[in-house]
Amino acid sequence: MDPHDSAPRVVVGVDGSPSSYAALRWAIRHATLIGGVVDAIAAWEPPSHIGWSAPVVDSSFDKDLAERRFTEELHQVLEADRPVEVREHLVMGDPSDVLLAAAQGAEVLVVGGHGHSSFTRALLGSVSMRCAQHATCPVVIVRPQ
Repeated sequence: MDPHDSAPRVVVGVDGSPSSYAALRWAIRHATLIGGVVDAIAAWEPPSHIGWSAPVVDSSFDKDLAERRFTEELHQVLEADRPVEVREHLVMGDPSDVLLAAAQGAEVLVVGGHGHSSFTRALLGSVSMRCAQHATCPVVIVRPQ
């Protein structure tokens, strides 16, 4: 039996934003404290995914390339600082839906809070707001420093 099967899971959404990088670092620190593992989730949605009844076809999307870029992105953010196992997941779907599904049974869901102006900083991003409202586990929303 894999010892990580019973380890607490910390799920974190990574979308390339500074707040998601801050959330990833927070998730690593928290998983270290609780003896857990981190599931780093990146969701992608083809532009033709919403509003069409035909099957989704996005011939420009290269999943292998996207997975390599996601791995490189995580390496750049974390460098060699990986005191816990970080599992990478690139999933097609609406980011909110993907994160909520991944957080089922998790110890905590960690997401970044977006905000660029003084007004929008007072508001949560739509993904973080939806996760906070619908997750079945505690949710931590991290803003960049």
